[in-house]
Amino acid sequence: MDFQKLLLDVGKDISRDDVKALIYLCTDLLDRNQTSVEARDLFRRLQDKDHLSAERPHLVKELLLIIKRNRLIRDLGLHDFTTSNLISPYRKLLYNLSEGITDDDLKNVKFLLFGRLDRRKLEENVSTLEVFLAMEHMDLIDDTNLKLLETIVQSVCPMLKEKINRFKALQGTNISPSAEETGRQRSVSFPNDQNQVPQSLDLERAASCQLAEIFPSMNESTMNTSNTSLDLPEGQACEVLPGLSDLNIGTSSCGYLRGRIDALEMLPSQKNMASSEMKTSLATNTHIEVLGKYPMTAAKRGICLIVNNYKFESFKTREGTNLDAECLWKVFEWLGFETVLEKDLKGDEIMSVMLELGRRNHNQMDCLVCCILSHGKEGSVHGVDGQPVEIKRLMEHVNGSHCPSLAGKPKLFFIQACQGNSEQKAVYIEADGPAESYIFSDAYKVSDTIPADADFLLGMSTVASFVSFRDKRSGSWYIQSLCQNLVQMVPIGCDLGSIMTKVNADVSKKSNGISKQMPQLLSMLRKNIVFPIPKARPPVLPA
Repeated sequence: MDFQKLLLDVGKDISRDDVKALIYLCTDLLDRNQTSVEARDLFRRLQDKDHLSAERPHLVKELLLIIKRNRLIRDLGLHDFTTSNLISPYRKLLYNLSEGITDDDLKNVKFLLFGRLDRRKLEENVSTLEVFLAMEHMDLIDDTNLKLLETIVQSVCPMLKEKINRFKALQGTNISPSAEETGRQRSVSFPNDQNQVPQSLDLERAASCQLAEIFPSMNESTMNTSNTSLDLPEGQACEVLPGLSDLNIGTSSCGYLRGRIDALEMLPSQKNMASSEMKTSLATNTHIEVLGKYPMTAAKRGICLIVNNYKFESFKTREGTNLDAECLWKVFEWLGFETVLEKDLKGDEIMSVMLELGRRNHNQMDCLVCCILSHGKEGSVHGVDGQPVEIKRLMEHVNGSHCPSLAGKPKLFFIQACQGNSEQKAVYIEADGPAESYIFSDAYKVSDTIPADADFLLGMSTVASFVSFRDKRSGSWYIQSLCQNLVQMVPIGCDLGSIMTKVNADVSKKSNGISKQMPQLLSMLRKNIVFPIPKARPPVLPA
């Protein structure tokens, strides 16, 4: 049967509520909310994402099995298909819970969530699955935190508590691929001998965080002494495989862990023993809590504010900053952000822009990005009038207290400005700070720079008391490295922490022949940030 005709027949035979259920189950696969409730639109999106094709029709059967349409599977001849495991156990759990919640139960659920969710999410026409999704967006539940859901289920429909208990038990003991399996797969390449290693590397993602304990000889420095390299699926670990003496391992879950496993230099019998011991260790160490990911499912990723101060009243003009602003615009537009560019703002105007940003409704967005390109000093950035504005005060305008619609969502700040006043002179290099002959002794402590709120990340182009370099022709070292690494590493599934570590490494290697620069990363994030891979081609940036 023609595959497109088969999909059309499935769409005709399932109800509108069934389609909504399928859309919810595919939330992790689509990387954003699917607004349409037409089955053909859902199937088209899954095909665009390469999750569904005539060669790989297994997802159709898996979805129909979950929503218990067994007769339709038989009537359409789908029983011969094998099933995939693309839908996470977490999604299946929430769907099964929704099937056991009556209309009266749902009213009680919404009553218990009053004050936690926006009122429009608690209206009568909002379904159970939509309530669950709203709870995820507010970071009230996720696959590693079901406490609130358990409390609600215990109060509203205690008989469903057993479903949650079974899910938690399976999560604690099952070493097969988990919810992270629905993430993007990274490439596996073996230039020397592709016959040495099987394609399937199905170990639990938590295993990657235990590699250093299992193999104490692993170095954390970057090594790539042979042509053999291994890119793991996102968040998963690598089984000990015979025939590889050098591995270059990258995992988003463990912060870009890389190194050489010297233990692989063994006799064949020893290699088999090591593989067995590693599997045993992974199976017994199931108490380790897996770090979750912030939801990235909204149609718009969020707002990206870029403040680009170029011409100052009393400081030097910041040549090269327009190139930084252009690159940031291209990259964050590519990542799905609504980009806003503000130019040459005075100190009080910067505060006003941030205040207005905090007043906006961010309910339909996943996160916030704010990039400030200016002159600065420790703990502050300058307006074009020379007025210093504390970074801490800027960030407070968008914390959970001042902006409830951003509560529980990541707020990312990237600052290209000096944090001191030691200037290095070179032909094309300037420092983003006033040139003075002394270093401040009353510098802000690092802990005073970032507000005492969760879900903030502050990336600064340099550490306290030092200048930040900007090339007049090619932009600043920090912003250009940030843009280049986002473009290179997002498509292979790297988390933001790994990307920022790479930015730090790249910038620290740069030099103007006299001095160096070391960026600073301050994080109060509670989860990993993994941006969905954009469908559009990456922007072309300066070399």
